[in-house]
Amino acid sequence: MKKVTGLGDSPTPGLTAPSAYRAAVIGTGFMGRVHTHAVRASGGEVVGVAGSSPGKAEDFRAAHGLPRAHADALELIHRSDVDVVHVCTPNHLHAPLSRAALAAGKHVVCEKPLATDAETARSLTQAAHEADRVAVVPFVYRFHPMAREARAQVAAGAVGRVGLAHGGYLQDWLLYPQEDNWRVDPEIGGPSRAFGDIGSHWCDMLEFVTGDRITAVSAQTSRFNEHRGEGGGRAVTTEDLVTFQFSTAGGAVGSAVISQVSPGRKNQLVLEVSGTEGSLRFDQERPETLWAGGRDRTAIISRDDPDLSPDAARLVTLPVGHPQGYQDCFNALVKDTGAAVAGGEPEGLPVFADGLRAAVLAEAVLESARERRWVDVPPVESRTGH
Repeated sequence: MKKVTGLGDSPTPGLTAPSAYRAAVIGTGFMGRVHTHAVRASGGEVVGVAGSSPGKAEDFRAAHGLPRAHADALELIHRSDVDVVHVCTPNHLHAPLSRAALAAGKHVVCEKPLATDAETARSLTQAAHEADRVAVVPFVYRFHPMAREARAQVAAGAVGRVGLAHGGYLQDWLLYPQEDNWRVDPEIGGPSRAFGDIGSHWCDMLEFVTGDRITAVSAQTSRFNEHRGEGGGRAVTTEDLVTFQFSTAGGAVGSAVISQVSPGRKNQLVLEVSGTEGSLRFDQERPETLWAGGRDRTAIISRDDPDLSPDAARLVTLPVGHPQGYQDCFNALVKDTGAAVAGGEPEGLPVFADGLRAAVLAEAVLESARERRWVDVPPVESRTGH
């Protein structure tokens, strides 16, 4: 594609953004709002929204000042003024809507999970490759500057040979049995809930920071609540929490705890990586800093450090003291998506192959927990959408 300017400042040196980033947003919930803001913050335009009902689509359109609302998502996808389709629906609709968008020649940003099973995720990854479209899955915690700094330090050998990684992702929003959500229903959310929803983020962060791949897992799953909803509600089959051990291709071992029922924990994604020379710790609830430790001293690296790696420094958009957070990560992801649409190759953009990777890991975790044994994780061929 021709590289032209027009989508704000390029997020990556040497990359330019397309003259237009005209997005369709499908889904009117929280993620639809986040994606809409990110498109606009990156200089793009949301040309329309589709919802699960005409009323929801119209309410969203009015609240966000959009040009049009559609009751039919496929009608919106096929509009000639749509360049990129943002799929922000419940999980079971991710695959059919993404497939329809690719078939219509559109670029796609699909919320995770890419699909509720690995085989479907694999076919979507192949479809994006064959269509030669940019196809993105928002593993957005990659876009915290200090997560990028951790990755750069590991790659530069600052911690030596990585031998241990551990941490987890803890939330409490499904703690009580009366708290229910479509994610609990395996027909809509998929067979894995806690791991598929947030454990996938932790594993993506581990593999992104270390450049290594999990090759085997030993997992346990559990539930605090066997029934959900008012008055006893429905029986639950998806997990509230997961603990797992793993080994990697590079010879590291580790463990993680994934929970949506940990009281007081709101969104604590923590990754600590230890090597033969040092350790690094990233906490998503305190993303302004990176803890670095060695035998002789420990240090706190801030995102105003003059020695930040170029890839971390490019994601710093506010002076220290003005915190950057979750929405800023989404804004950066959409900017990099625009750069990829323009023909560039932004560093670390998560694509459909990464979504396939998450689906493969989820199936290995569930198999391990079900059969109470170590399970090998199949490799994923890296076929991206651009």
